[in-house]
Amino acid sequence: MKKIMFMMLLMTVTTAKAQFGPEPDFDAKYATELVKTGTIAPDFKMKTIDGKTFKLSQLKGKTVVLDFWASWCPDCRKDAPEVVRMQKEYAPQGVEFVGVSMDTDVAAWRKACEQFGITYTQVSELKKFKETDISKAYGVKWIPSMVVVDKDGKVALSTVLTYKVDKYLKELRPTGYQPTRERVTIDGDHGKLQAVIQKPVLQQGEQCPMVVFCHGFGGSKDGPLFELITDSLQKHGIASIRFDFNGHGESEGKFEDMTVPNEINDAKKVIEYVRDLRYVSKIALVGHSQGGVVASMTAGELGSDIAAVALMAPAAVLRDDAIRGSVMGKMFNPLDPPAYVEMWGGNKLGANYIKAAFSLPIYETAANYHGPALIIHGNADRVVPYTYGERFHQLWKGSEYVLQEYFDHGFSQNIYRTTDTVSAFLIRTLR
Repeated sequence: MKKIMFMMLLMTVTTAKAQFGPEPDFDAKYATELVKTGTIAPDFKMKTIDGKTFKLSQLKGKTVVLDFWASWCPDCRKDAPEVVRMQKEYAPQGVEFVGVSMDTDVAAWRKACEQFGITYTQVSELKKFKETDISKAYGVKWIPSMVVVDKDGKVALSTVLTYKVDKYLKELRPTGYQPTRERVTIDGDHGKLQAVIQKPVLQQGEQCPMVVFCHGFGGSKDGPLFELITDSLQKHGIASIRFDFNGHGESEGKFEDMTVPNEINDAKKVIEYVRDLRYVSKIALVGHSQGGVVASMTAGELGSDIAAVALMAPAAVLRDDAIRGSVMGKMFNPLDPPAYVEMWGGNKLGANYIKAAFSLPIYETAANYHGPALIIHGNADRVVPYTYGERFHQLWKGSEYVLQEYFDHGFSQNIYRTTDTVSAFLIRTLR
C-alpha cells in the first residue's frame, strides 16, 4: 500500500512540473516536411482566381504570408476567419497575404472566398492536393499550413498553426510607444504593497477609467502578460495599476501567510487608494489565475462599484485542489494540513491558505457581480482546466467568453493574441 501511495505521489508531482514546461504542438507532427526556416522560398507562377498570372518573386522586398488551404478542408474553414483578421491587421504595414488553394472546383473556391470575406490574392493549380507542384516544392503534407517569407525571399516561419504567424508578425512591428510609469506604495492587508501606475496625459480636471490588475499564485505585477495590456490601455486613454500581493514580488509580508481572503483584502485596499485619485472616473478589474479568483470575488463583494471584469484562466480549481489535498502537485492531508507545505524557490504555503481554500465560496460570491465581463481561457491549460472559466461565463449572464485553442495557462503560444483580446474588451467597455 505504501508503495502504491508513493507512486501516486510521484506521478502527481511529475504531472505538476510538466504543466509548466513546454508542450509539443501540432508542428511536431504535421509541419516536419515544410520548407525550413532560413532557406530560399521556392518561386512559383500560378493563375489567380480571376485568371491572371501571379509570381511570388514579384513581391520580393515585402513580407509575404503564404496560406495553403482549400474550400473543402474543415480545418481550413475553421481557420479562415483568423487568417482574414490577420490580413486586415497587417496589410496596412505592408505584409502581403497570398492564399494558395488546393481546390479543383473554381466555383466552390470562389464561394468560400465570398463566404469568409477573403479579398487578398488567391492562386491555384486546380489540381488535387497531392498532385500539385506547389505542395511538393514547399513540403506541404497537411492543410492548413502557412509559410512566412521575409523581405529577402527567405523562409522566416513554417507552421500549421495560425497563432504562430500572428505572433511573428506582431513582433515584426515596432511600436515606437514609450509608456510612462509611476511607482507607489499602498497599505495592504499584511504590510506595504508595491504598485505601478500608468495613466494617459490628462488636462486639468479631466478624468479617465482605471484598471486594477491582480496577478496569480506565486506571480508578480511585472511581466508581459499585464504590461502589454497596460501599455495598450494608456495609449487609449485608460489608466492602470498593477501591484504585488502580500508575500509576493516587492511587497511586504510572508508567502506563508498568504490566503485568498487576504489577497481580496489587498485588492480592496488598492481599490480604496484608486478611489481617492481625483482623475479616476470608474474602476475595472483584471485577474490572471488565482488573481482571477480574487478579481471575481472582489467584484462580487463590491458589485456596481466595479465597471468591468476580465478573467484570464481564472483558477477556481484551487478550492477543488485543496479538497483533494494537492497544491501544484504537493500532497497533504486536507483535513489535517501541516503547518506549511514546501513549494518551489524556498516558498512555504501556510496551513491557513489550505483551510481557507477548502470552503472558499468562489462562485457564490462572484455571482453578485452583474456588470460587463470577459473570460478568456486556453483549452490546453493543464493547470486550470478551461471548464472553470466556462463556469464563470455561465454564472455571469451576458459575459463574453473566448476559448483559445491549443493555449496553455500562461497563454505562451501567443501572448499578444490574448492581451489584445483583453485590451480590446476594456477599451470598448470603459471608454
